[in-house]
Amino acid sequence: MRGNIAQLMQQAQAMQENMQRAQNELGNVEVTGQAGGGMVEVTLTGRMECRKVRIDPTTVSDIEMLEDLLAAAMNDAVNKANAAAQERMSAATQGMGLPAGMKLPF
Repeated sequence: MRGNIAQLMQQAQAMQENMQRAQNELGNVEVTGQAGGGMVEVTLTGRMECRKVRIDPTTVSDIEMLEDLLAAAMNDAVNKANAAAQERMSAATQGMGLPAGMKLPF
């Protein structure tokens, strides 16, 4: 029994180290969400930090449309960043015996 507990502790420590490494990598990952066929683009890191916003000048004359496009591009970027984070975390916990499809709190 003592051997099983030691093995579980080692696995937990390895998983924690892998997850920390994956979190650090997410700061270097960039994803770009877009809307309006690329008229508005928002680039985020895997940590949800905004790096860049690009707006086609033709959209500036219609503020209401621009607001909608910005919101849509931001949502697209957030979805992509979440997918990248989930992919990194899944790779970090691979081989740990976690149930398939288990969503991590990141």
